This record gives sequence, C-alpha cells and structure tokens, in this order.
Amino acid sequence: MGSKKVPKKAVKPQTSWFSNWGDVDKVFDNFKHDLEKSFSSFPSISVPHIPTISEGTCDIVDEGNHLKIKMNVPGVQKKDIKLNVTDNAIEISAEHEEESEEKKKNYLKKERSNISYYRTLPLPENVVSDKTKAKLSDGVLEITLPKSKPSKIQKKKSISIQ
Repeated sequence: MGSKKVPKKAVKPQTSWFSNWGDVDKVFDNFKHDLEKSFSSFPSISVPHIPTISEGTCDIVDEGNHLKIKMNVPGVQKKDIKLNVTDNAIEISAEHEEESEEKKKNYLKKERSNISYYRTLPLPENVVSDKTKAKLSDGVLEITLPKSKPSKIQKKKSISIQ
C-alpha cells in the first residue's frame, strides 16, 4: 500500500473581530458606545469658560504718504482699545467685559462675557508715531500712520497673459 499525498488546501487567515471591511464601522461604533457608556458613570465636571485672545484680522495698506491699518474688533468700544506705536511697529490690544443680570419670579440669571484682542504688527517703513490717528466704526478699527519718508504710490500696469 502506497501512501498518497493529500494536497494542502490554501487556508485564508481570518480575523476574529470582523469578516469584511463593511463590519469595521460597526466595530468602531460599538467601541465608541462602550467607551462613552463607561465614562458616563463618572461625575460631570463643568469647566468654566476661559476667555480666548483673538488676533483679529487686519489689512495693512501703503497709501504713499501714510500706512493704513484696518482691524476687525467686533464687540469692543473705544475705551477698551489700547494702541502703542513705535517708529517701526504697532501693538493693538482690546479687552471688553460685559455682565448681564435678569431677575424674574423665582428665577435669577447672570451671564458674563469677555472679549480680548491682541496683535503686534511690524511696520514695513518707519512712521511718525506722534501723528498716528485711530477711529472705531462698526467694529472696524482704522489706524492711519504717517510715514517718516513718504513715497510715491506705484502705478499699476496691466499685463496681458499669452
């Protein structure tokens, strides 16, 4: 009697936790659900609101004899803004705190908000800091900084693209 060799069958490795890629989403959803469920037994902690300092978006425009800066500072008033100007930089900061209180029968509500902006901008040319002017209108701070040495505004020339 001769011994016959039985051909080995190719065995596909299988993972025990999913059978196809469609099940991966279910696995992660179940994991997330189990994790949330385990953390729900902990007492909740309320984190107080920490005011954030925003840089505020701004534009700097060279208008020949002066530089003009426009910076968005919504929610602040003139008295809240501080400007410090040197010959080659400007520091803009603003902070506004507001508190409101509402009383009704058996009801008290008190809210506070804090808005802060801070920006230090290096200037491309020296300016005369004593002659700087600033104006606040509709949440936009506009600052005019006269240059030490005025320059001509360069004329633009349109170039056609071939």
